[in-house]
Amino acid sequence: MPGAARRCGSAVLLALLVIVATFAQARSPEEAVLAPLQVLASEALSPPPGTATWEAAVRPDGTALPWLRSYPGTVWLQTHFDAPDAAAATWAVYLPYLYDGGDLWLNGTPIGRIAQDSPTVQVRWERPHLVVLPAGLLRPQGNRLAIRAAAGTPGTLRHLPLLSVGPQVQLQAGYDWRMFWVRTMPQVTVVVCLLVAGFVLFIWWRRPSETLYGVFGVTAALWGIRTLTFVIEQMPVDHWQLWRMAYLGATGGFVVGMAIFALRHAGVVRPRLERALVVYALLGPAWLGIQGRAAEPLVNRYWSAGLIPIGLAILGIALWHLRRQRTLAAAIMPTATIVAVLAGVHDYLIAWDGDTVSRLWPHWAAQRIFLLHHGANLLLLAMGGLLTARFIAALTGLEELNHTLEARVSERERHVAANFERMATLQKQHAAAQERQLIMREIHDGLGSRLFTSLSRVERGDIGSAQVADTLRDCIGDMRLALDALTPGEDDFRVVLGNFLFRWQAQLEDAHVRSSWTIDWPESVPPPPPPSVLQLLRITQEALTNVLKHAQATHVRVALRHAGAGLELEVEDDGRASTLPVRSGGRGLANMHTRARQLGGVLAVEHGHRGTRVLLRVPAGAERIGAAHAIA
Repeated sequence: MPGAARRCGSAVLLALLVIVATFAQARSPEEAVLAPLQVLASEALSPPPGTATWEAAVRPDGTALPWLRSYPGTVWLQTHFDAPDAAAATWAVYLPYLYDGGDLWLNGTPIGRIAQDSPTVQVRWERPHLVVLPAGLLRPQGNRLAIRAAAGTPGTLRHLPLLSVGPQVQLQAGYDWRMFWVRTMPQVTVVVCLLVAGFVLFIWWRRPSETLYGVFGVTAALWGIRTLTFVIEQMPVDHWQLWRMAYLGATGGFVVGMAIFALRHAGVVRPRLERALVVYALLGPAWLGIQGRAAEPLVNRYWSAGLIPIGLAILGIALWHLRRQRTLAAAIMPTATIVAVLAGVHDYLIAWDGDTVSRLWPHWAAQRIFLLHHGANLLLLAMGGLLTARFIAALTGLEELNHTLEARVSERERHVAANFERMATLQKQHAAAQERQLIMREIHDGLGSRLFTSLSRVERGDIGSAQVADTLRDCIGDMRLALDALTPGEDDFRVVLGNFLFRWQAQLEDAHVRSSWTIDWPESVPPPPPPSVLQLLRITQEALTNVLKHAQATHVRVALRHAGAGLELEVEDDGRASTLPVRSGGRGLANMHTRARQLGGVLAVEHGHRGTRVLLRVPAGAERIGAAHAIA
């Protein structure tokens, strides 16, 4: 047999041994059991005389019959006992149960009353009773104890308790033991089940995909409601039928909930089967609701019997899952289910087939100890344990995932940092390459073209020494301009503007042209990229060259400012108004317009009576796009 199956069998055996060892304590002290116990059907309100026809209610072995089919109405029980030490100790009578209540008489005097049904109140006592016998009524010999047991529900077996009478100290332990298991333990079960159900259902509400939590929460809540039958012992008659319907619905719902849990835990999802089980769980309370209280014995006997195959099916599903998984977790459900199913079958036999149990264990049958609510607690504990183990496994997996994720994130961060470093190096290399390419392009297109043209003219003898000097001077200026604008460095923009202003201011002064320069560029505004700066200075240089050579101006004003919509460059002189020529060598007005378009701006040339005004407007961000196009 596989290890999981062996552990399952060992756990079942251990659970059964614990239950048997625990409930073996239930027997009353043998010296306190009364015999012979006699019974008489009578509606009398006081004890019938001893001359009446009393019948024995004991077997030949001295154990009392736990049920009497032929006594559906009110019955009287009586026994006789001696109390030789009554004066030295307090005596009492112990009744393990008296479901419908009754009256106790000692030597013809009433000594106690256990509440019975009335026109307004319905009772169902599950607890044991310990009634102290008045010392003044006890005699050393020949005491007569009579108990009037009220009529039970028609159609049910009549259960009469074994009576124990003797010193109270001898009976107290048995009374306390039964009180704990029959009364206190159900109270604890109700509170724990409802609290756990609320907690688990809250988890399910927040995580609807966790179906097992929802099934377990509903099942625990239904079992808590069902266990209230051991807690609520008196109820108004008008509410009794509704309460019994709730009890039946909770019982069936609990069994069906276990079945659905077992199916889902085994990975089997059958919505139609689950709906059919829910419908069967509702048949019992619906039956009672339609036919009324008179149908309760039939519902309890036949509808409840249908829950036993469902319990056996739960066991079969759990064993099938164990065979597939062969793990300790998979063995938990079969273990608890075996105990719960055996406890349920035991309780059904105790309630409806006392003959079988009585023949096998007469004394145990007379005690009427129900085990299902303890077996169900074990099953709920197993279900909760599985969910807890699942939750812990999820947390453990999450922690491992977090550790793994942290390691992966750290590794990824190192890779990203290394990639950024490589990218930064490549960007620097790329920027340097672009700068070299721009310088080479500017030298080739500007300086190289002019030098080649000038060389050709010199070779043909078409140019004089003065023109050669002017050409060389222009070439040197172009070279300085390109180097200043395109060489990377800190604060390039302002340095380039300063160098440009210094050179041109000297040239203008030599030509007796006064100049004023306005640079309005805030520190917080990033400067244009070097290619755009070069284009701006080229346009400015072209405009100033035309001022020197063609405008015959006495004053020129240059302004570069950052406006909200971008940048503006303005060159205005007071010379004579004439159209700027388009000069050879790729220079002139057409060249200025071309450079303006490369910047993404618009160039306007205005002629007036007081000179010429060249205005370049570049929208915000356009100079950077233009620079990118120029680089490309």
